[in-house]
Amino acid sequence: MNNKSFFSWGRWLKTAAVLVAVTANTAFAESKAWPKEVSLGYQKYGSLIILKSTGNLEKRLQEKGVAVKWAEFQFGPPMLEALNAGSLDFAITGETPPVFAQAAKGSPLVYVANEPASPQGEGLLVKADSGVKTVADLKGKKVATAKGSNAHYFLIQALAKAGLTLNDVNLIFLAPADARAALERGDVSAWSIWDYFYAAAELQLGTRTLTDGEGIVNNYAFYTSRREVAEKYPELIAIILEEVGKTDAWIKDNPAAAAEQLAVNVGVDAKILEKALHRSNYGPEPIKPEVAAAQQKIADTLLDIKLLPHAISVGDAVWQRK
Repeated sequence: MNNKSFFSWGRWLKTAAVLVAVTANTAFAESKAWPKEVSLGYQKYGSLIILKSTGNLEKRLQEKGVAVKWAEFQFGPPMLEALNAGSLDFAITGETPPVFAQAAKGSPLVYVANEPASPQGEGLLVKADSGVKTVADLKGKKVATAKGSNAHYFLIQALAKAGLTLNDVNLIFLAPADARAALERGDVSAWSIWDYFYAAAELQLGTRTLTDGEGIVNNYAFYTSRREVAEKYPELIAIILEEVGKTDAWIKDNPAAAAEQLAVNVGVDAKILEKALHRSNYGPEPIKPEVAAAQQKIADTLLDIKLLPHAISVGDAVWQRK
């Protein structure tokens, strides 16, 4: 090999090495910016079901090489247990489950956004022919709710407004379907529940509402993630929330059509779903100080009545995008 050929070969190797390094760095940057997969948890009602049915999030993330997985949960606490365990990257629940989830040892949970308050979306129900006329009449009676749910906290506050505590009632923890059946059979006197189960009980069972959440709770819905996911993939969280926002805007403008679409996906009568949708407010927002303060009040209340194992600072779990 002559000197000219040797130096040409050397320059080629040097150029190739630079190209490999650039390619490797680019691949690393892309892998850091976008995961291979994102998993979202949802309940059998709400915006995420419609977003899932449209496939719009999948279309948006396909160009980034991100696959989308969906997981359905009956209510919030088990969903956030899955998030804490690393099985979910993104979830939506009511206001109380994140408080319990944050109290778990080493919880990675962060709040990334919230839906506006919807206090009318929760109700404390009795059968139409019940002798219970007021919340105060529940003293000594059996009351059902889902443990750790937003309806659990709503019940605490509804009782407090009537001058009662949880110690004044016989609290029965049941999942929504079981609680409905218990109320219908007369095994419990009242049921604290959220929509759409609330609307279904009104329209199908003819229940009577002792009180809804107006003036008692905010009933925010919260979008949460794991800190490592939010901090490593902020653009991913932004895209998810953007697509949720588009879906929310469509639901707000088209409640009847949204109810029909939800009915197809969840197997519930559209009239029930439309009633529930009209009691909800829409549009994901960044966590404002007053919203975090309201969450802190929930945490402090649960700690005071010894339902939370230790004090938490909600502000520490509010994600600040950099």
